[in-house]
Amino acid sequence: MKTKLISCAAMLFAFLPSLMSGADTSTKATAPSLSVTQIVEKNVTARGGLDRWRALQTLEMKGKMQAGGNKRPTIPVPGTKVGGEVRAERLKEQAQLPFLMDLGRGRKQRLEIQFNGQTAVQVYDGSQGWKIRPFLNRHEVEKFTADELKAASQQSDLDGLLIDYAAKGSQVELAGVDQVEGRSAYNLKVTDKNGYARHVWVDADSFLEVKVEGAPRRLDGKYHPVAVYLRNYRSVNGLMMPYLMETTVEGVKDTEKIEIEEVVSNPKLDASKFAMPR
Repeated sequence: MKTKLISCAAMLFAFLPSLMSGADTSTKATAPSLSVTQIVEKNVTARGGLDRWRALQTLEMKGKMQAGGNKRPTIPVPGTKVGGEVRAERLKEQAQLPFLMDLGRGRKQRLEIQFNGQTAVQVYDGSQGWKIRPFLNRHEVEKFTADELKAASQQSDLDGLLIDYAAKGSQVELAGVDQVEGRSAYNLKVTDKNGYARHVWVDADSFLEVKVEGAPRRLDGKYHPVAVYLRNYRSVNGLMMPYLMETTVEGVKDTEKIEIEEVVSNPKLDASKFAMPR
């Protein structure tokens, strides 16, 4: 919101699942020759500075996300019952679904999505996760599946992949310089302490992240590369955050957009927000 505000884009893994490809390669990209250390330092400065990010403990974001379209792999909506199983039907037209997301240190994430008078909830407390999915007529609390837990545990913290990466046990390599939406961007490969690697692209002029590799999405029995593009940066108490995120899936024409309307830094979040209901 994720970068994470990329945690925002990344948090939507069950409702709005978030590239290895996707860089524009028709024009050769050029950029000043900088070391990884220099690129990351400029990125941290551009995003508001290390002290401000270390002081950030919680985030709250409100906005709207796109859902719907006949051929889009998107969040499930109320469907019909076939053979004892509820099957989601796709919305024929695009819908703008209001959402509220709370983020806390330690990868804590709570997402609420409003649709047709119902509220879907998905929560990860840093070790366990749960969800309520009325869109599928499932109103009981369900625990995360093993795959969902793995995806949640691999998300970056609320400050993203590059802030304090060494302290988090990650390593960063410069994989090259690519064209991203017509601009040169440094392609950085970030490998966390568990060996999980993903790429993030840093604009060669603004030094803000412009693209982040997402978790591959399974469609038609195959995994497709995913990317999240970050745009419309604004300052929130001195921290630069993207207010528009667009997710693309290789081989899928339509994209998924998340528009942030309001961001609150360091709101007081009660621990009960992340606790699984009994």
